[in-house]
Amino acid sequence: MKVNVAFKSAEGKNEVYGMYDSLLKQWASPHETWYVPTRYGDTFVIASGEKTAPPLLLLHGTGMNSAMWLGEAREYSRSFRVYAVDIPGDPGRSAERQLPLKGSAYADWLYDVFQALELRQASLIGISLGAWLAVKFSVSFPDKVDKLALLCPSGIGPQKVSFLFTAAFHMLLGERGKDKLYVKVNGNRAIPEAMLKYQKLIGKSFNYRREQIPLFADDELKRLTMPVVLFVGAKDIMLHSAKTAKRLGSLLPHAQINILPDAGHTLTHLAAQIIPFLKSDKL
Repeated sequence: MKVNVAFKSAEGKNEVYGMYDSLLKQWASPHETWYVPTRYGDTFVIASGEKTAPPLLLLHGTGMNSAMWLGEAREYSRSFRVYAVDIPGDPGRSAERQLPLKGSAYADWLYDVFQALELRQASLIGISLGAWLAVKFSVSFPDKVDKLALLCPSGIGPQKVSFLFTAAFHMLLGERGKDKLYVKVNGNRAIPEAMLKYQKLIGKSFNYRREQIPLFADDELKRLTMPVVLFVGAKDIMLHSAKTAKRLGSLLPHAQINILPDAGHTLTHLAAQIIPFLKSDKL
C-alpha cells in the first residue's frame, strides 16, 4: 500500500515552514508551541489563553495548517485555553504521513492528543476536513466533547462534483486563474495578500488527498448528543451546503443550524457568533 505524505519535496516543505513561522509571530500573545506524542507520530500544538480556562481545540481544513486561525485566535484566547492542532498529513508541522480516512485512525490520533494534553473533556471547532475529524472523534468518544462547532463540514452533505471541473479550468489560466479560484472558494470575498500568497505556496508544495471523504451514517450522527452548532456558506462551491444543513438539522433537532447567504467554503471570522454558543449552558 502506497504511503502518502504531506509535502512533494524537502524544499517545498522548508518554504511552507518558513512562512508558517513568520505568520505565527502574529498569533495571540503570549502563546507557546510544542510537540505531543501520538501513535501516529509527533503532533504540533499552538496554545494560548489562561491555562485554567475551559479547553478549546481548533482543527483546520485540509491543505492548510493552524495559521488559518490567526484572525480569531486572540478572540478565543480571551475566554478559553486554546489548542490549535496541526492535523497529520497536512502541510503543518505534525507528522507528514496521511492517515486513511476510512477506519478509526484520525479519531484515535485525536484521542492521543487529548491524552497528551491531559484533557478530560474539551470543546471542538473544526472547518471542512477538520470539522469532519471533529465529528469522527465526537462519534467515537462523545464523553470527551463538551460542545461541537462545525464550519462547512465534510461528511454530512455530498461534495460537489462540479468543483473538480471548476478547479481544473482555473488552473489552466495560470496565476490569475489560481487567484480567482481561491477567491471563489472564499465566497467571492477578497483574501488578505499574505494569506493568499501562503495558500498558493502550499498549493505548489502539498500532496492533496485523492481519497474521497466518507459520509457519516445516520446512526453515527445521532450519537452527537452534545450541543452542536453548524455554519455553512450558501456560496460554497465545494460542498452542498443546503443538503448538509437539512440533513444535520433533521437528525439532530437540538443543533443550531446557520446558513450564511453570502459566504463560501472558507468560513472565518465567526468567533463573535461561536463564543456565545461555547459559553452557553443550554443544550
